[in-house]
Amino acid sequence: MTTPDALLARLLELHPKRIDLSLERIERLLAALGAPQKRLPPTIHVAGTNGKGSTIAFMRAILEAAGLGVHVYTSPHLVAFRERIRLAAEGGGRLVADPVLAGALAEVEKVNDGAPITFFEATTAAALKLFADHPADALLLEVGLGGRFDATNVIDAPVCAVITPISIDHIEFLGDSIESIAFEKAGIIKAGAPVVVSAQSDDALRVLERQAARLRAPIFIHGQDFLCRAERGRLVYEDTQGLLDLPMPRLPGRHQIVNAGAAIAALRQCLPNLPFGAFERGVAAADWPGRLQNIRRGRLAALAPEGAELWLDGGHNESGGRALAEAVADFEDKAPRPLVLFYGGLQTKDAAGFLRHFVGLASEVHALPVRGEQAGRAPEEVAAIAHRLGLDAQVQPDAEEALRALARRVWARPPRILIAGSLYLVGEILAANGTPPE
Repeated sequence: MTTPDALLARLLELHPKRIDLSLERIERLLAALGAPQKRLPPTIHVAGTNGKGSTIAFMRAILEAAGLGVHVYTSPHLVAFRERIRLAAEGGGRLVADPVLAGALAEVEKVNDGAPITFFEATTAAALKLFADHPADALLLEVGLGGRFDATNVIDAPVCAVITPISIDHIEFLGDSIESIAFEKAGIIKAGAPVVVSAQSDDALRVLERQAARLRAPIFIHGQDFLCRAERGRLVYEDTQGLLDLPMPRLPGRHQIVNAGAAIAALRQCLPNLPFGAFERGVAAADWPGRLQNIRRGRLAALAPEGAELWLDGGHNESGGRALAEAVADFEDKAPRPLVLFYGGLQTKDAAGFLRHFVGLASEVHALPVRGEQAGRAPEEVAAIAHRLGLDAQVQPDAEEALRALARRVWARPPRILIAGSLYLVGEILAANGTPPE
């Protein structure tokens, strides 16, 4: 059988653009596949700029803690493509096996018969076919980009839509204002289906409320219809159905409290009879690789200075930088250490917007290349941006050499090292460390 990598390489060649937002091509392909999008388990559709994956991780953990089978579709992957597709299984979902993935991709390639289609459209069609053909109690479906014309937006009747915090990103595809981006995200709202809205700016919220009203979709808004907060070392969630006193998430950072709140609100809307114990166990167990992940073992971890902390996060835009800086500042309040920031990003991302949140927080910045990605921003440019912001910055050829350089120095207190930026960089780090997502 042809390997998934060989099939994926061929599918990548079927369209001259990586991204070409439209539903026409995938609708044609899905019709030829027997319309699997009409045979999906109850589906929760998730859009937003930041926090989509973490919100889905909370929902999956809660649902699985209740004994339910859950399919999950997320993107992009960090190390291997199969991370994008998780199939329900007894004892908890599993990443799709290579032979199963290869079979679905081969069927898509055969049915498509060389017609123009983007990589994401083709692979989304393969995922939907797998989700339709394998039984599950629920499907958690993450938007790839935007919402209105995203390939996942072929579903007609989700049991719930979730819109996580919206900020400026992907302006070349979604527009350069919060309102235009929110309009694209609002495209996943469907007539009559409840929509849970996480923390938003007033400008974004107005757009989402207007679309929900137009489609008569019940809307549940963070701060109005539900609240989630940390209180005395516990996670307290409250809505019109009552209050939940839960353990704090294992995922660190204030932003994860917001994400957990959206996840709980969505599940309480579409599955009102979930037991309290599922929320209690799920919130504490939820995990999401590359999001403030503490790297304690592995080849790269062994290169860090003795006693150092090593953290990894895929935050790359301005709002991601703000959330990440807040989390690291909380770490600093509890256990002070010098913060060393490694950063590598894409040319399309606001490096200055990200880095400015670390002024006065990071003692130094090490700029890294994003290997294998044509849109990677040159580390020399990143260092220059950091210098203009008043940050002490230098260029490194890779994370390994940067860690070795830190290990050669004498530290009065072992540093806290944060590697952040593009998810491509996160994947490179996890692969080099020998700890890919499971």
